[in-house]
Amino acid sequence: MKVGVFDSGIGGLTVVKSLLEHQLFSEIIYFGDTARVPYGSKDKNTIIRYAIEAVEFFKNFELDMIIVACNTVSAYALEEMRESASVPVIGVVEAGVLATANALSNKEANVLIIGTKATVNSKAYENSLKKLSFTNLNAKATPLFVQLVEEEIYKGKILEATFEYYFEGLAHPEAVILGCTHFPLLSDALRNYFGEETLLIHSGDAIVEHLEREFSFAEKFKEPILKFFASENPDALRKIANEWLYEK
Repeated sequence: MKVGVFDSGIGGLTVVKSLLEHQLFSEIIYFGDTARVPYGSKDKNTIIRYAIEAVEFFKNFELDMIIVACNTVSAYALEEMRESASVPVIGVVEAGVLATANALSNKEANVLIIGTKATVNSKAYENSLKKLSFTNLNAKATPLFVQLVEEEIYKGKILEATFEYYFEGLAHPEAVILGCTHFPLLSDALRNYFGEETLLIHSGDAIVEHLEREFSFAEKFKEPILKFFASENPDALRKIANEWLYEK
């Protein structure tokens, strides 16, 4: 099984980490559109155009599947990508919704959705969860988190002040959907802020859960081939990949 993973930048590496931990694929091709990150502040037509260009890039490889690790692209351009691709295209939004539904039996649980402005404005998570009878949903755009992760700021006073800026006055959530693949890098800090009892829905874990439910994986791959590509400064992407994927 050979998969392409697409993200607007480096955040999708959190999805790659989950794929590696579950040993689902023999080869992983990662493409980060680092020259044009972030997508979360761009308009829908631009996001769709960039997403289709990513499909064209992946046609250089004989893939079995494409995973869209970017929540913004999953919210706005998944159908267009599927029309352009000759293999299944799986998005993290659908996976995150199903993971939330599986984790929470109480449909009145207070669920907080955090993501980029584009993802939150799309209401993709809210609309899908409402169809599953969830009633207590709150979505908050937290675009500064993307910049903090890109700067590798995972703790400290700047991050704590940003939490206060976004979350002060919000009702305490029973679950937080990390609606951007950058955000799992802030998981420890978010747990410290909200408390251990708050469930964090992680895009990487959600996509693995979805894949294992929908597809048949006949064997495990302990040492898959990894290839990393970026639209700008691929060496920097590879350096970050080595740090995130292999260091504790």
